[in-house]
Amino acid sequence: MKCADCLDSLGAFVDGQLPPDEMAHVEKHLSSCSDCSAAHSRIVETSSMLKTNLIRYDAPDVLKARIRASLAEHAGELTREQRPTLVGRGYQWPRLLAAAATVAIVSSGVTFAAMRQRNPVDSVQQEVLVSHIRSLMPGHLTDIASNDQHNVKPWFNGRVDISPEVPRFDSLGFPLVGGRLDYVDGRNVAVVVYTRRQHIINVFYWPAKGTGESTGTTTSANGYHMIHSRRNGLEVWIVSDLNRAELESFARLLTSSHSQ
Repeated sequence: MKCADCLDSLGAFVDGQLPPDEMAHVEKHLSSCSDCSAAHSRIVETSSMLKTNLIRYDAPDVLKARIRASLAEHAGELTREQRPTLVGRGYQWPRLLAAAATVAIVSSGVTFAAMRQRNPVDSVQQEVLVSHIRSLMPGHLTDIASNDQHNVKPWFNGRVDISPEVPRFDSLGFPLVGGRLDYVDGRNVAVVVYTRRQHIINVFYWPAKGTGESTGTTTSANGYHMIHSRRNGLEVWIVSDLNRAELESFARLLTSSHSQ
C-alpha cells in the first residue's frame, strides 16, 4: 500500500468502516511507515479531544438541513487528483480529515458553544482551537486571500468592530496569506492568516473585556500550540501546529510590530 492510499483511507480506518482486508492493509502499512502512523495518531487524538470537550444537544432541524445542504453542495470539489496539490500547499491530510470529522460531529447534533470546562478562559481556548481546526478544511482558511496587507487590513472594515494589525513578515519566513471572519466567545472575530513552510498560523483578534495587559502565555493540546496575550485593548490568540520555539518567535515579531 502506498502512503497516498493509506492517508486516503485513514478516516474510514479510524471509524472502523473499511472492509476487513483493507483494514489489514492499512494496519500493515502503519506498522512500517512512521509518517502515516503519525498522521493516524493525530486524527485519533483530535477526535478524542473533540468528543471529550463537547456536549451533545439535539440540533434544530433547520440547522441539520443547512449543514447537510452545505456538505452536498461541496461534495466532489476535492477530487483524488487534486489532493497531492493541496498537501503540497500545506493543507495536510491529517488536519483535513480531522476538520471533516468536526463537521460530521456538528451535523449529528454537537454544538461547539457548549464546553464542559467551567473556566471561561479554558472554554475560549477550546473554541479557538476548534476554529483553527475547522479553518483547515478546503475553502475555509481565508475569506480574502492576499499577501498584501493593504488588501487584507481594509477588508475587515465594517465586518468587525476592530481593525487588526496586518504586518508582513515574508522576508522573515512567515508569509501573509489572507484573512477571514470567525466566531469565538459569542462574537465575530478577525483572523489574520500566515504560513511557515507547510504550517498554518491563525491569529485571532477581538476586543478585550476589561482593562489590563498580559504577555504571551503558551499552552499546548493535541499537537497544537496556542499563545494568548492581551494588549492595546485586544485579545490575541495565535494558533498553529508549528513547533513551539518558532511559534513563540513569530509571536515576538507580532508584538514588536504592534508596539511600533
